[in-house]
Amino acid sequence: MKKAVCIISGGMDSALSAKIAQNKGYEIIALHFNYGQRTEKKELECFRKISKHLNTVEKYEIDLDFFKQIGASALTDSSIDVPTTGIEAGVPITYVPFRNGIFLSIATALAEKHGAEALFIGVVEEDSSGYPDCRNSYIKSMEDSINLGTKEETKLEIKMPLVHLKKSEIVTKSIELHVPLKDTWSCYKEEKEACGVCDSCRLRLNGFKLAGLEDPIEYIKS
Repeated sequence: MKKAVCIISGGMDSALSAKIAQNKGYEIIALHFNYGQRTEKKELECFRKISKHLNTVEKYEIDLDFFKQIGASALTDSSIDVPTTGIEAGVPITYVPFRNGIFLSIATALAEKHGAEALFIGVVEEDSSGYPDCRNSYIKSMEDSINLGTKEETKLEIKMPLVHLKKSEIVTKSIELHVPLKDTWSCYKEEKEACGVCDSCRLRLNGFKLAGLEDPIEYIKS
């Protein structure tokens, strides 16, 4: 049976991406990174629940503590405040330097180990927060580099099933495919109840609003 390495953050987008991989007939090798992000414990908890739901054949939880040493992001540096006043213009302070490039490199190593044919990543270009490593053109260039730098018999394709979707479409598709949205997490700031005001919460809430649905996770009451 064909195999795919699915990068699963614990968020809605990556959960849907992995579910799509499963529906396409792939055995799922689930991959999660603990990189010193503010909501690391909650994201890991969600990853484990999503992996169980997907009945994954393998599961990896990889620690990348050097991201905190690098800093330069509000997600990994507690001295930098997470913005709560709306979507920033340009590349936001929550961007983690070259995070997806590093994630994809590690995913490639696992794919070679297991003889996987594809990597699935839940990047969203149009409705994202302006991260340069979520662009379709960037991911395709990584695919080319990966296949140049691996064994001759390794032929990997990076699948981005959500890259051109809007958040409301992701919500609707998740419901359609029975993705357990109550077990996903998007908040950049909080782990018990979502803040509702960071960029990621705003995108998520607006997606549910436009889809005409109610978000099943708990938010801090304003």
